[in-house]
Amino acid sequence: MKFAANLNFMFTEHGDFPARYSAAKAAGFTAVESTPYGTPLEKLVEVKDREGLEQVLLNAYPGDWLAGDRGLAALPGRQDDFKKSLAKSIQYAKGLHCTRIHVMAGLIPSHDPSDREIILKEMEQVFIENLKYAADKLQQEGMMTIIEPINTIISMPGYFLNTPSQAAAIIHKVNHENLKLQLDLYHAQLMAGNLTGLIREYLPIIGHIQIAQVPDRGEPDSAGEINFKYILDLLESLGYDGFIGCEYKPTTEKTEDSLGWLKNLQSKN
Repeated sequence: MKFAANLNFMFTEHGDFPARYSAAKAAGFTAVESTPYGTPLEKLVEVKDREGLEQVLLNAYPGDWLAGDRGLAALPGRQDDFKKSLAKSIQYAKGLHCTRIHVMAGLIPSHDPSDREIILKEMEQVFIENLKYAADKLQQEGMMTIIEPINTIISMPGYFLNTPSQAAAIIHKVNHENLKLQLDLYHAQLMAGNLTGLIREYLPIIGHIQIAQVPDRGEPDSAGEINFKYILDLLESLGYDGFIGCEYKPTTEKTEDSLGWLKNLQSKN
């Protein structure tokens, strides 16, 4: 199995993103994923190349996070903002030689409850059109477009794309060979459960997988609901050969001390 350190969650005790890249390499990772737009691209390129790391995933530029943006792709009236954000994402991805971009949908705007169905239908249509644009644009750059359902229970209340079945339906409607599913098993367990069934059903459209324990989002062998030995064995038996992003919050003070699960796994291979 191939694992990538998520630098928004792991190695944060080391400071800025360049320091996290170096810490990930020192801990034994050869691949990373991140949302690093607050750091100048040239600094990221320098440390990534120096450390010999592979950037396997970038989250697309999400908009103004401090103002409440959590992605732009499903937001009516902000199509131009989305296209500008995608251009910035492509710039970073090209510099980092990254071939996967996760396009974030955004939050459902405040509305009269009686208008909810109208709002959701409008957002879906905007999302579909923006994903067609992104899938075409990224395909020209040799990059995969992926979308991720995010749980609304803990992580992101009000997020538009929140279940694997909704994401699969969107992918079907977009009907583009360059659009895949990013299945984060933490979010999927919270919103749907039945991880075995989800993995078996959606494996043909999966472009990336992420892991963390439920409910506290710790490392895979921390206390929680998911048996990751079983899950990883299942993925291997089904022939999944992509990267698995470690998007978890270490329960230890040092991220390095949370990696016992990975060392045990590697020692058996």
